[in-house]
Amino acid sequence: MRVIPVLDVQGGVAVHAVAGRRHEYRPLTSRLTSATDPVEVARAFRAHLACPELYLADLDAICRGYRNPFLYQSLVEIGLSLWLDAGVRSAEDAVELAALPLAKIVLGLETLRGPEVVAEIAGRFDWDRLVFSLDLRNGEPICSPTWPTRDALEILSLVRRFGIETVILLDLARVGTGSGFGTETLCRNARQCWPNLHIVLGGGIRGPEDLKRAKECGADAVLVASALHDGRLTRADLEAVSRSS
Repeated sequence: MRVIPVLDVQGGVAVHAVAGRRHEYRPLTSRLTSATDPVEVARAFRAHLACPELYLADLDAICRGYRNPFLYQSLVEIGLSLWLDAGVRSAEDAVELAALPLAKIVLGLETLRGPEVVAEIAGRFDWDRLVFSLDLRNGEPICSPTWPTRDALEILSLVRRFGIETVILLDLARVGTGSGFGTETLCRNARQCWPNLHIVLGGGIRGPEDLKRAKECGADAVLVASALHDGRLTRADLEAVSRSS
């Protein structure tokens, strides 16, 4: 199982994300670096944790549609395999991002206008470049009324029909709270329905025991931020879970 560090950026600086309350986010404090410049934080992930991948949540793009291609390119140029959530709302947004050397383009339920957008994007790009993020708040999908269902498994079933092979199960209410993922049962159910689905869990990781729980419920990878910055997860922890895969 892989651990993918998360970098949340808002107003041009790295921030500490807590419970999805974005208006309350403050500049990052970290044991890994004193910097809040996103590129320097990413360098610290590489230097201290030897993680080749990075998940970037561009909150300015997600909330207001203001993307920062220069930042994305800079993160790729320092050798990171970049997963980017930049608030895709339409197929045109995905086309714009596909011109960049990104490893993964994240399609977040929170910003997608409806399943037809996923269908159009999946029909235009290689499935292995696309990741669907099932965004939840306290277990409930965060989606517009244009989605025909608010049942999490039914939403996953919809996007699976379009060829999506990688999904993120992310409860925003748990992000940065140290209260655990909250999506373990959903992960088990999804694994039972789709044995070959690549599942990534995110939100609220407390420490090494949560890495074990994620693996036990069928996750292939986890997204982590706060537990890396405050030292609850160390490089040794990451190496241990990688060896046990």
